[in-house]
Amino acid sequence: MPADTRTAYALLGPTASGKSPLALQLAATLPIEIVSVDSGQVYRGMDIGTAKPSAEERARVPHHLIDLIEPTSSYSAGKFRADAIRTVEEILARGRIPLLVGGTMLYYRALARGIDDLPPADAGVRAAIDAQAARVGWPGMHAELAKCDPASAARLQANDAQRIQRALEVFRITGTPISHLQRNRSAALPFALRAYAIVPQDRAELHRRIAERFDSMLKSGLVDELRALRDRFDLNETLPSMRAVGYRQAWRYLEGKIGAAQLRETGIAATRQLAKRQLTWLRSLPEVAPASALAQALK
Repeated sequence: MPADTRTAYALLGPTASGKSPLALQLAATLPIEIVSVDSGQVYRGMDIGTAKPSAEERARVPHHLIDLIEPTSSYSAGKFRADAIRTVEEILARGRIPLLVGGTMLYYRALARGIDDLPPADAGVRAAIDAQAARVGWPGMHAELAKCDPASAARLQANDAQRIQRALEVFRITGTPISHLQRNRSAALPFALRAYAIVPQDRAELHRRIAERFDSMLKSGLVDELRALRDRFDLNETLPSMRAVGYRQAWRYLEGKIGAAQLRETGIAATRQLAKRQLTWLRSLPEVAPASALAQALK
């Protein structure tokens, strides 16, 4: 066990960078319990497209914050922070090592730096924003955001519907830009948090691994998984679960909007963009050390 038994560790990195294999390797010789930091793995039934750990892996090493909600529901960074703190405290109480593993950087930042004092979601405001977006498109909504909150617009891509919607929603409810409200945080944690990251230096190799993994998901039945979810639940493509990379493209395929070749091409491209955003997040976190130092820190 590490000398400091009140410490949680985080292993971060872009998609397909090898976080889960490394975590399982470390757990083979250390009393580790894994806490997922993945916004897709919280959904039940979304197994293939989120690269959820297998039943055998979960039986071998305890995993937490997986399969929490149905894909018709939503899960926030604030909820993750509360759940993660509770889970880490329980692991520490058992005398074991909490290792937070994943690539949802918004969740990690919420845990490490605290939650913004933001208003809750307002269904009416969101419906109005969605209706406007249907007319002018999300790039048009991004342009509107640039007028009322240039700081937020500068850090968001023009097609990032979920975050543009939230920023506009907060402004319409409060009259204050979300970027201003995000300065008011309470980041105190009841334990120490040390973060490490896999940051691939060979971009071509990362792209190869992304393509290989997406092909594996398709071969494993990603489209059939989504088809079964659509049969079981009242889903629509605006739900947070269905905006996830892979599922968003598979949805368009099932709707007949793209063919099999385009499904693969757009899925890989979207995953590359996700990895690029994850790496940008990582570069903004000065406290993150190289993953090569994690094994030594755990001893």
